[in-house]
Amino acid sequence: MSLPFLRSAVVQLAAYQPHVESEADPSSALVAPVRLDPLDTNECPYDLPEAYKEKLAWLLHHDIAANRYPDGGHGPLKAAIAQYVNEAIPADSPIGPDYISVGNGSDELIRSVLIATCVGGEGAVLVAAPTFSMYSILARTLGIPVVSVGRSEKTFEVDLAAAEAAIAQPQGLPVRVVFMVHPNSPTGNALTAAELAWLEQLPPEVLVVVDEAYFEFSQQTTLAAVLDRPNWVVMRTFSKAFRLAAYRVGYTVAQPALTQALEKVRLPYNLPSLTQAAAQLALTHRQELLAVVPEIQQQRRELADAIAQHTPLHLWPSDANFLYGRPPVPPGQSTEAELERWFYRLRAQGTLVRHTGGGLRITIGTPAENQRTLAHMQGI
Repeated sequence: MSLPFLRSAVVQLAAYQPHVESEADPSSALVAPVRLDPLDTNECPYDLPEAYKEKLAWLLHHDIAANRYPDGGHGPLKAAIAQYVNEAIPADSPIGPDYISVGNGSDELIRSVLIATCVGGEGAVLVAAPTFSMYSILARTLGIPVVSVGRSEKTFEVDLAAAEAAIAQPQGLPVRVVFMVHPNSPTGNALTAAELAWLEQLPPEVLVVVDEAYFEFSQQTTLAAVLDRPNWVVMRTFSKAFRLAAYRVGYTVAQPALTQALEKVRLPYNLPSLTQAAAQLALTHRQELLAVVPEIQQQRRELADAIAQHTPLHLWPSDANFLYGRPPVPPGQSTEAELERWFYRLRAQGTLVRHTGGGLRITIGTPAENQRTLAHMQGI
């Protein structure tokens, strides 16, 4: 159906695709299994403990009025986030609540950054592919050009020469925002010293956004740069290690002047009251909730070793809660066709992985899920 009132950029846009459990391999008659291990979205494999769900239920029934709007300023939540992020920086340089902006997942925060910097023909964004696809998707929905540079095929380090040229000699609108993930998704590699040095020397008219969605697994952060640089934003989420993917909470850390700009363009009352309560509860009990992180790190190492020993899949080192690999390509077969074969064979056996960036991204699950992943790969 033709909808002539739509912008051409929206018509041509490919939307972000979450996994579709009912989707079948078009070339296979295999029946979908009863059990599906969702190892394609980098969530924590463990749900909230029952005691915390009961506390949230109590808050919903006794402390949250359904007929009242949520706290539009997120005051208590911002204070709790500030206390948490200060644990990773020097004690003499505290980050206050005025450094924090909270969004409905990181996606809303990315959109706020784009609206505040580039929309209306003000500038372009730079990404290094492969990386998190929502930077490009959200930019294009807003009519913002995306400049994409490559990465090393061996290490996935950013092609800094190409990135420098894209900023110094723009082919169209000037680059206003550089998005980097630390560690990167889908490849799992953290920013190197050279990449960090390049980001730190960027001119003040270029905003540096470092997405630390997997900080709790990598324990590597650039928060200290926020204290010295007004053009630096650190972005994080509660969807991974904190087990709150269903509640959609993300936050940015930046100097107050930039945070105020992001607050201007976010939607009012953007976080439901129960969502704010869930995030505050998670921070209050963070030691218990984050106690599973060492187990996931250990499971990542064990699964990587087992895959390397028992399957032909080539893996890269990972600092996140997932692994990234590519299978060997048989003679006469295309890389894409071989990736699809692995993807659909794993799906048919019950393991959902992400086919992205020219490879397969495999979330670390429970020990049982990881054992099934290995067995299903050996079956291929």
